[in-house]
Amino acid sequence: MGLVEITAPELQALLDDLRENGSVTELTVLERTAETALVQFETTMPLLLLPVEDSGVPLTMPFTIQEGEAEWELTAPQHRISNLGTQLNEFGISFTVDEIRQQIEPEQVLTDRQLRLVRAAVEEGYYDTPRRCSLTDLAETVGLAKSTCSETLHRAEERVMKRFLDEFDETAIGSPNP
Repeated sequence: MGLVEITAPELQALLDDLRENGSVTELTVLERTAETALVQFETTMPLLLLPVEDSGVPLTMPFTIQEGEAEWELTAPQHRISNLGTQLNEFGISFTVDEIRQQIEPEQVLTDRQLRLVRAAVEEGYYDTPRRCSLTDLAETVGLAKSTCSETLHRAEERVMKRFLDEFDETAIGSPNP
C-alpha cells in the first residue's frame, strides 16, 4: 500500500495504465487537478519498498513522481542511506543523489566552555567584518584573561575547522583547490 502524488500532462492515460498494470491490485484517486493526482495504491510488487525495507531507511510518503522520476527526501543515518543505495542497485533501480546534508550538534564538536565562548564571540561581534568587538573586549565580557580567551577560541576554531574538513572530504566529489 502506498500514497503517491503524480504529475503528468496526460494524467488520465497514466492512471489508466496504472489500473491495467497486473501488479496494481487497487488504485484510488484521493485528490486531482488537471495534471496532478494524489493516489493511494496497493501492489503485489512493491519494488521501492523492498530495498527500503532491507536498508532500514524509513519510507516517507507522499513523494512526487514527475516525468518518470521520483524525488524523495530522506532523513536517516549515513550508513542506512549507503545501504539503501546498495539495495537500489541490487534491484536494478537507477538513482542519483542530489544533495547530502549532515547535521552536527555543537556539543559533538566543542566542549561546553568552548561553545559558550564561541557563542559570546558571535553575539559580541568578534567574528563580524569589520569586528565590533576586540579579543580584549570579549575576554572582559566573559570574565577570562585575554590569553585564556585567545587559547580557548583558537582550540575551538581548530576543532570546528578540522570537523568541517572531515565532513567536507567525506561528501566532496573532488578536492578543493587551496
